[in-house]
Amino acid sequence: MVVSPEDESHVGPLEVAMFKPLGIDHVVLRVRDQARSQRFYEDVLGCTLAKFNERISLIHLRFGDALIDLLPATGAGPVGPDHFCLSIHCDDLKAVADELRRKAVALEGDVVQRFGAWGDGPSLYLRDPDGHMIELKPRS
Repeated sequence: MVVSPEDESHVGPLEVAMFKPLGIDHVVLRVRDQARSQRFYEDVLGCTLAKFNERISLIHLRFGDALIDLLPATGAGPVGPDHFCLSIHCDDLKAVADELRRKAVALEGDVVQRFGAWGDGPSLYLRDPDGHMIELKPRS
C-alpha cells in the first residue's frame, strides 16, 4: 500500500508509540580516496568540514542541516553507501530499542554516544529487511 503524504488517515505504529521522524541526519559513504572525495564534496557541492574523527579516519562534511560522512574503504572492500542516519524525536532511545527488539527488528549493538549533524548524542543501528544499515539518532 502506497500512502501519499497528504493522507493523514494512515499513521504507522512506530510513529505514534516510539518516535517522531524529523529528517535525515547524515549519510556515510565508503570512498577509495578520502582527499579526492573531500575536494569534490567541498569544491563541487559546497560542503564544509564539520569535524574529523581521527580514531576511525572519518570526515564529517556539513551539507545544509545534514552531514555527508566519508569513511575509507578497506582494502578491496566495497565502495558506496555504508549507512544513513534518520533524525528523530523521542524521549527514551533505549525504550525504542527494546520495542524494536520486541518486534524482532535486527539491531546492531546497543544505544551508544555518536556524533551527528545535531551534535553528540545517543544513537542506535538497525537493519531493514534487505540488510541496509540505518541509524536512529534523536536531535540533541
